[in-house]
Amino acid sequence: MSIFNKIIVGTLPLVPKNIVRKFANRYIAGDKIEHAVNVTKKLNEKGIIGTIDVLGEDVFNKEDAKRAKQECLAVLDAIDKHKLNANQSVKLTSLGLKIDFDFCLANLTEILTIANSMNIFIRIDMEDSTCTIDTIRIYEEVHEHYPNCGIVIQSYLRRSYNDVQELVELNANFRLCKGIYIEPEEIAFKDKQEIRDNYIKILRLIMENNCNVGIATHDDYLIDGAYKLINELKKTNREYEFQMLLGVRENLRDKILKGGHRVRVYIPYGTHWYEYSIRRFKENPQIAGYIVKSIFTGGK
Repeated sequence: MSIFNKIIVGTLPLVPKNIVRKFANRYIAGDKIEHAVNVTKKLNEKGIIGTIDVLGEDVFNKEDAKRAKQECLAVLDAIDKHKLNANQSVKLTSLGLKIDFDFCLANLTEILTIANSMNIFIRIDMEDSTCTIDTIRIYEEVHEHYPNCGIVIQSYLRRSYNDVQELVELNANFRLCKGIYIEPEEIAFKDKQEIRDNYIKILRLIMENNCNVGIATHDDYLIDGAYKLINELKKTNREYEFQMLLGVRENLRDKILKGGHRVRVYIPYGTHWYEYSIRRFKENPQIAGYIVKSIFTGGK
């Protein structure tokens, strides 16, 4: 990111939220579950699968965690009721991971039990590095009894390859992404190519062990690398899928789909849209520039 783009991104907290929201709408389905349902239906009509996520994380009291759990259960009801081709992504910190491990585990288990009865898959998101050990531990505990769940691995973490070496022994279901949280250099790769190289290294490990994987990236280099592995290892399109974010590189998304690959889109919704959107803008400073420009053009 250039110095100019860093300056632009740094000004975002000063921008009125109504202007930020105008540009955020491409990345979020809306505030309510019905908004996520409508977006999912439209994507399903195009042959694209969905994964619905209730925005929000880092809950620090049990009542808020219980409300988050109820919202997750409402998502399951909506997927089932509307016969959506979708699963659900959940963040363990929203279910109380930073309050109490067993409390969080109980909340997740309730979600998994109901999801299993509806034949709906649950993806357990990976958050910042303070959560990595507990997230893997919870996944290992629930996976034996609830095979309808998977975990996320971030290729920028130096520990991830070793984590995957252990998780493939469980025949884990993976979502592999680069990672977005800011982490210290001693635990995370910082160089773009190092992160890419580790991504491909981990992807090969997953595929060679015949585990199912969501290839979550918008990076042409990684997509081309994934194509090579798919062809080399003769993978069928039931053993992997490409995963992308709502509103990001839609032309590339459609190209991958037309190539005969399964594509799943991450569909976030909820009132905690601001924090999520700021992370997306930091990934795309050009859009951040448009937002700052809007201050001087009356939001037009």
